[in-house]
Amino acid sequence: MTARTDADRKLLLHTCCGPCTIYPLRALREEGFQVMGFFYRHNIHPYTECLKRQEALESYAEREGMRVISQEGYDLEGFLQNVVFREADRCTYCYHDRLKSAALMAKRGKFDCFSSTLLYSKHQNHGLIRSIGESLGREVGVPFYYADFREGWKEGIAVSKDLGMYRQQYCGCIFSEKKRFYQE
Repeated sequence: MTARTDADRKLLLHTCCGPCTIYPLRALREEGFQVMGFFYRHNIHPYTECLKRQEALESYAEREGMRVISQEGYDLEGFLQNVVFREADRCTYCYHDRLKSAALMAKRGKFDCFSSTLLYSKHQNHGLIRSIGESLGREVGVPFYYADFREGWKEGIAVSKDLGMYRQQYCGCIFSEKKRFYQE
């Protein structure tokens, strides 16, 4: 068996939506990774929002020649049960659950590493995402690849608008939807 070359490195990219995938996909490909997407669904509410994001991602992925694995099911109840009474710290649970799902999928698929489009957003806690990702990588046996994709924030927004992509206005969970739209 021969060792992999840099051009053969396989990376599983947790993807939350199409627009957030634009810059990380380009940057990772420029670094020589073969990238496959993984769409995690349980944290996106309501279900119609989940479907819009999945459709936008799949359309973009097809255009860019990126294969995507979409999580099956829709465990709204499980997500809510895990964050109830911890609403102020819900992101920690959400990051952990999404990254753990990605790490386990990466292990099953024999990927060299995994990463996340969460690292593209200037609204996310990069230190916490990195810490959780690296810890899960050690636990599962597939390294977490950290990259600060925020430098491509404006580029990703411009490209997504040029392509007429569906652009969501909140993180995904019902609590972030309330924070974004509800005005007292």
